[in-house]
Amino acid sequence: MGRTNITWPTEFILLGLSSRPEDQKPLFVMFLLIYLITVIGNLLVILTIHSDTHLQTPMYFFLSVLSFVDICSVTVIIPKVLANFLAKTKTISYGECLTQMYFFIAFGNTDSYLLAAMAIDRYVAICNPLHYITIMNQRRCVLLLVLSFCIPQLHSLLHILLTNQLIFCASNVIHHFFCDDQPVLKLSCSSHFVKEITVMTEGLAIIMTPFSCIIMSYLRIFITVLKIPSAAGKCKALSTCGSHLTVVTLFYGSISYVYFKPLSNYTVKDRIATIVYTILTPMLNPFIYSLRNKDMKQGLMKLMHRVKGQ
Repeated sequence: MGRTNITWPTEFILLGLSSRPEDQKPLFVMFLLIYLITVIGNLLVILTIHSDTHLQTPMYFFLSVLSFVDICSVTVIIPKVLANFLAKTKTISYGECLTQMYFFIAFGNTDSYLLAAMAIDRYVAICNPLHYITIMNQRRCVLLLVLSFCIPQLHSLLHILLTNQLIFCASNVIHHFFCDDQPVLKLSCSSHFVKEITVMTEGLAIIMTPFSCIIMSYLRIFITVLKIPSAAGKCKALSTCGSHLTVVTLFYGSISYVYFKPLSNYTVKDRIATIVYTILTPMLNPFIYSLRNKDMKQGLMKLMHRVKGQ
């Protein structure tokens, strides 16, 4: 009897954000606009940085890579979400689901490591300005970049291999708008003790490593800033950190709310919180970094004048 309820799924059904037919087209338009704004905004950041010689610094180098990763991360999720809004059957094949999950985990963790690299860059620039060029040289920037990509890829591969070992029950309905780790785990009728322990140990270590770097960097920055005698000097030193801190708060705040709790507690509210770091944060990043950064504003204006001149 137990065997009849066990299946090897060829596809999953993504429940999405709403099952009401009248909601599908408005949601399609909203997500399409978000996707276009995200891609165009992040492309503008990349083009601005690479077209302005004044922005050829480690901080902006990492920012351009972050924008590229943000484009990739939303492209992994939103096109399939858009297709499902217009489709009668909101299905995703088993292989496509695991592929989506792999790249989602990989790009999400790459974001966190790039944010850590940017925090280290700010620490060196503020706490050790005389040796900034020597410390943040091209070799170290490339090393930080390689680590930011390689560690998340290996981490993501481990999780996909563990997920692929699971046995799924008769239900193939994922209560989410994409193949996220937690909702897929809830469909498994085999023991996922090893998977959950891995998430809470290896996964926690992978996420806390860059987060710890960010915390330690900013502690050192604040200690250094407090020693600056003038208020103007303090404001100037912290002005380059505001945008980064805003993005870090949005990113880690929503992730900790969704993932660092038992699987049984996963609810609809977590689905909404997931939207913040999967979709809204990549969309807001260009605005946060451009509107609060004088150099980026000037670089963007130069790019616009150059385009109009042609």
